[in-house]
Amino acid sequence: MTPDKNEINKSLIEKITELEEKHDENFSNTQKILLTTDGSITAILDVLYGKITLKTLDQHFEDADENHARLVNVGEGEEINFREVIMHRNGKPLIYAISHIPLKRCSKEVCADLIRADIPIGRILKNYHIESRREVNNIFIEKPNETLKKIFKTDEDMLARDYVIIHHDEILMWIKEVFPISYFR
Repeated sequence: MTPDKNEINKSLIEKITELEEKHDENFSNTQKILLTTDGSITAILDVLYGKITLKTLDQHFEDADENHARLVNVGEGEEINFREVIMHRNGKPLIYAISHIPLKRCSKEVCADLIRADIPIGRILKNYHIESRREVNNIFIEKPNETLKKIFKTDEDMLARDYVIIHHDEILMWIKEVFPISYFR
């Protein structure tokens, strides 16, 4: 049985409260929205800052290992697209994101846009009128790795979430988004 939307929202709110208490933090409303939205982060950032841009750090095809196959519900060895990006405004990084996308679930046009251009996934879904939903798996705080320290020029803790985008009852994409805890206050 699938939990209803009210139960999902309640558990996300509980997760935020739990994180705030555990880390002695008070997240801003904007941080809470970015961590719990089941809509496009790109659209939210566009409203807050004007049209944001995307810089692709890495993108390649790989055969899904056991962990990545589980994340996107495919068989081990199936081809997935790995993408690592920074959403930014006027050169200031806002959000770092990685995604794993099973190629067998993307149309040729969507795959072409993912590969050829720095287009946020939210805009690609909108451009192709892809009906989908997002399901947040987890919201957490993590220590930055060397990549995140370099991108954001800080070693502070990072707020993060991971979620899946569902299309025709299958996982179209798994995404993890990360930003410094001091951002969006």
